[in-house]
Amino acid sequence: MSSTPLSIRLPDELRESLATISRISHQSQSQIATKAIAEYIAKHEWKLKAIQAAKLEADKGVFISQETTLNWLDSWGSDNEQPTPLPDIV
Repeated sequence: MSSTPLSIRLPDELRESLATISRISHQSQSQIATKAIAEYIAKHEWKLKAIQAAKLEADKGVFISQETTLNWLDSWGSDNEQPTPLPDIV
């Protein structure tokens, strides 16, 4: 895997903690920072993409009303469970 240098500014306290973890774990500060950034991205990327997709969908002006959504949710677990509602606001 190729890599590219990245320069960031860290608060002194965070930099000292990174140095301490580096010494204790016998890993470079770069390795630790790379792993931390990768974990952060894996945890948050899906959410940001979902928000972006929702914004693009909202820009189309097609929505499911709150009343329709609540009726659908109220039907969950009942004998008359409703299918996923279709947009009713255009």
